[in-house]
Amino acid sequence: MEITIRRITPGDNAAIATIIRDTLTEFGANKPGTVFYDESTDHLFELFGAEGSVYLVAERDGRLLGGGGIYPTEGLPHGTAELVKMYLLPEARGIGLGKKMMEAAFEEAKKMGYTALYLETMPELRKAISAYEKAGFSYLPGPLGNSTHTGCDLWMLKSLEA
Repeated sequence: MEITIRRITPGDNAAIATIIRDTLTEFGANKPGTVFYDESTDHLFELFGAEGSVYLVAERDGRLLGGGGIYPTEGLPHGTAELVKMYLLPEARGIGLGKKMMEAAFEEAKKMGYTALYLETMPELRKAISAYEKAGFSYLPGPLGNSTHTGCDLWMLKSLEA
């Protein structure tokens, strides 16, 4: 019953897209301007083939529990990437997996030379926001970069330099 965190493979696309959309629906956040409607949500392996990006998935007994990634969103300040598409199944929450996933993403970001991570979220995702706060993210007054996610109205930033 050990959970493995690994890079996404092409065969993970459908399961991760379902986890993302089901989670947004669960929290009433399946609205326009979010990843719910992004065509790329169905093709995360291909999207995260971009240089400076990585998408990690958590798996137990051959079943995906969730995922999250680092992406070099256009328009972000130098040295900053975006923490994106971080979603977990209900059974994978409250067991420390979100923290583990974030820590793995932070390590990958540092290896790629990033010095800060940015994220966008929404009030409906209260538990995620609490996890981001505990991980050291602080609030920004407005968005950075060009994520195109107009449905997100909370913006946060974390320094990776200690």
